[in-house]
Amino acid sequence: MLKYRYLIVAGIGYILILSNIATSSAQTIFQLTQSQSQSTSPTSTSLDNLNPNSNLLQFPTKSEEVKILVTQPITLEQALELARRNNRDLQVGILTLERSRAGLREAQAALYPNLGLSTDVSRGQSANDQLSAELRSRSGIPTSQEAASTTFSGAAQLSYNIYTSGSRSARIRAAEEQLRFDELDVQRLSAEIGLQVATQYYDLQQADEQVRINRAAVENAQRSLKDAQALESAGVGTRFDVLRFQVNLANAQQELTNSLSQQLVAARLLAVTLSLAQSTNVSAADSVKIAGLWNQTLEDSIVLAFQSRPELQQQLVQRNINEQQRRLALAEVRPQVSLVASYNLLDVFSDRVGITDGYSLGVRANWNLFDGGAARARSAQSKANINIAETRFTSQRNQIRYQVEQSYSNLQSNLSNVQTATVALNQAREALTLARLRFQAGVGTQTDVIASETELTRAEGNRVRAILDYNRALAGLQRAVSNLGNP
Repeated sequence: MLKYRYLIVAGIGYILILSNIATSSAQTIFQLTQSQSQSTSPTSTSLDNLNPNSNLLQFPTKSEEVKILVTQPITLEQALELARRNNRDLQVGILTLERSRAGLREAQAALYPNLGLSTDVSRGQSANDQLSAELRSRSGIPTSQEAASTTFSGAAQLSYNIYTSGSRSARIRAAEEQLRFDELDVQRLSAEIGLQVATQYYDLQQADEQVRINRAAVENAQRSLKDAQALESAGVGTRFDVLRFQVNLANAQQELTNSLSQQLVAARLLAVTLSLAQSTNVSAADSVKIAGLWNQTLEDSIVLAFQSRPELQQQLVQRNINEQQRRLALAEVRPQVSLVASYNLLDVFSDRVGITDGYSLGVRANWNLFDGGAARARSAQSKANINIAETRFTSQRNQIRYQVEQSYSNLQSNLSNVQTATVALNQAREALTLARLRFQAGVGTQTDVIASETELTRAEGNRVRAILDYNRALAGLQRAVSNLGNP
């Protein structure tokens, strides 16, 4: 009897092994077919359908207008390109830069003279003249004076500030420094948005991989449940084993549901950053792999960051702006000299005299001798702002060094984790295969299979997390030295 039972168990185990081999072969063929279809897909995808509506004040009022109709896979490079086009924070920075350019042109207008024209045509009648004409008429005295007259007058004024005690040059230099500050701010925004897009893209990749891992865990749980049910039907398994595998399958399905939700959230967060059209969504087209290597030493990375980061240069530019504002404040209580010239015309149509003209030319000086100390107070405020900018420079420099050191340390540790997780993943796959074969042969327990499935799921997740954490650290290190591709 024991001999027949052993033959039954061995036969069932052999059949289950063949079914597993067939299933794995089918999955391998499916993966090869899927990879071939992906390799034959076009490498560049049109991004025009992902651009948002050109109307910035668009306000959807119907559910059809916000319904997701298209989900398009994009690469990281395409995501950065979309950020260059559509990111609203970057567009605000560019508009601020344009505003500063206009402000510089306004300040440079003080280099030229001001020229104005004015003219006036009027017809009027004086009450006194009308009374005199009426009295002469009653007295019989003839008069040739008309009751009303028409007058034309015109004038041209020219003024130019000859000497401004440095206020004109200070105002122009302050506008130039403000333009430089905003140019650096666009660079900073570009690097920040590039890091934000890269991080969110890696988050989406991790969510996609977690969905794949949890789906594989569900398939493994279903396969183990099928094996337990087969053994129970053959009389060599127990109901307890089936119940354990059913609970394991339910847990795996819950993990899959949660990962699908996280995948949707990650995709929509990236869509918001890229400012996509209301009816479109994106998914990650790049496979999970190491994004690259960092060949600089820690010391060279720190020096490169000090040389390249726009935040440090911004503090120096802000210091220069405050210095020009200090000079501008002091110029208000110093002499101001300007050249003033005018030319005017006058003609009364009824006086039988031609047009008469006149002109004036002069130099005007103005000196505000006492303003209650307001100018010096503003100068003291600007001086304090200079000291603040210098202090912030030191603080920003220390922060930049910390960011480089943090990203560099994370990069090295995650690279080591990738190697460790790869070895652990291969070991977990082998352990699950052995645990399942032992259970099918009747020499293992369902606990061994469940534990091996859990360890495999954890190992796959650890490897994906290690790779993506490495990519995040690399992107953070590239941002810390401003070497990240600018949107």
